Amino acid sequence: MASSSPDTVTELLVDLRNGDARAVDALYEEVYTQLHERAHGQRAQWKGEPTLRTTALAHEVYLKLVDQDEQSWESRSHFFGVAARAMRHILVDRARKRRAQKRGGTAQTLSLEALRESLQREHATAEERSEMIMVLDAALGRFEEEHARAARVVECRFFGGMTIEETAEALGVSGSTVSRDWDLAQSWLYREMKRIREGGEEADEEESG
Repeated sequence: MASSSPDTVTELLVDLRNGDARAVDALYEEVYTQLHERAHGQRAQWKGEPTLRTTALAHEVYLKLVDQDEQSWESRSHFFGVAARAMRHILVDRARKRRAQKRGGTAQTLSLEALRESLQREHATAEERSEMIMVLDAALGRFEEEHARAARVVECRFFGGMTIEETAEALGVSGSTVSRDWDLAQSWLYREMKRIREGGEEADEEESG
């Protein structure tokens, strides 16, 4: 399937916002390839979780988006930015359920880049991956209270698999701003994740924003 056209996607988003039911299927056709690619990137981080399928994850993200009461996406990039938040919520919910099945864990505190690499390693268990995601989500929920835009950068880049340029377009800021926010998030979240783990807090009880 060919890559979606920004203009076509934007037009379909307007149609969907105006209540055109036909736009639901047409929009899915246009954005499916990229949603699937982003879902595949997240699926690679969940080795050992046989119930998570790339196609199903992409479909779940899409349905979560179109079922929203308010659909105010302004453009294709904005749509994928919102999709990144939906991906975060779906994966955190899955991690919460997995972690509830088996308490305890030995996951270490890592930077965002190292965490992303660690999640993709073959030797990490599904329980360890779930714990990593839960601790990150708890820290990110606190981070966004002080740095809302930078938290959106993390959602776009970490959960949405978006580039600096894509994130900048989705958030309406410059690439240099995204880079600064990402650097800030790296250091802030590392400290907060370490604090959560050393404090023995129940990360799965934290509410994400």
